[in-house]
Amino acid sequence: MVNLEFKIGSLRFKNPVLTASGTCGYGYELEDFINPDELGGIIVKGTTPEPREGNPYPRMAETPSGMLNSVGLQNKGIEYFEKIIYPRISGFNTNVIVNINGNTIEDYVTLAERIGSLDKIPAVELNISCPNVKKGGMLFGTNPVSAREVIREVRKAYNRVLIVKLSPNVTSIEEFARIAEEEGADSVSLINTLLGMAVDINTRKPALPGFTGGLSGPAVKPVALRMVWQAARAVKIPVIGIGGIMTATDALEFIMAGASAVQVGTAIFIDPESPVKIIAGIKSYLENKGIRNYSDLIGCINS
Repeated sequence: MVNLEFKIGSLRFKNPVLTASGTCGYGYELEDFINPDELGGIIVKGTTPEPREGNPYPRMAETPSGMLNSVGLQNKGIEYFEKIIYPRISGFNTNVIVNINGNTIEDYVTLAERIGSLDKIPAVELNISCPNVKKGGMLFGTNPVSAREVIREVRKAYNRVLIVKLSPNVTSIEEFARIAEEEGADSVSLINTLLGMAVDINTRKPALPGFTGGLSGPAVKPVALRMVWQAARAVKIPVIGIGGIMTATDALEFIMAGASAVQVGTAIFIDPESPVKIIAGIKSYLENKGIRNYSDLIGCINS
């Protein structure tokens, strides 16, 4: 028997594999392929105070070993989430975490307070790093002063587990990880997508109407892995690794670099069963190596 459990603060996770926000909707969309209860957690799509139409189509473009997306946080707002979505997902036997987004600090605080009133949502992921919106988003995540302020104000308003999602589009990821820790975050997740671009040479136009989008998939993995390693050495709170995790081997690399858990995103578009396959692969690795607790691997490359 191997133990795949880990904790963020007082919140227990049955295993270290979560879904990344925006890649599986609200989680129930996966039910035709897997049992969501098998996952360590589900991070639902980004939620904003008011409904958002998102960016113009097309919103996705394939790139070598990756994908550009510019969805723009399309969602129906917090009221729709409370009335329609929450009753449907509150019965999942896993940790359901809401990714929250806003244009202003007040937006984030309001969302945190409203999510905090929902008994079956034990944590939020504070998204200060989205590169696909014109207001808020990455503007908070790439400015140390703004990042500190929004995390501080949300922490005051929200008393459950707070995960801060960091942007890779910064000079020093360690600085932002430390800011999150200093302002009371229970964990940091990284990386969000890298800002990228593609051009259609036949139309002589950008592949995305907004010119740029967020790059994800295997192409970003070496960058994500490096940043997770740096962040994990800079803070004592748990780090959640994101970026190009397609297989159990990928996940194990992040764990050995210092991640306490991982989020699977782009892989779900290719194979919706990939998160549970990664869980099985981690378990198999531990059994084959005679390792009882997966936590023994966390950050082991530095020991």
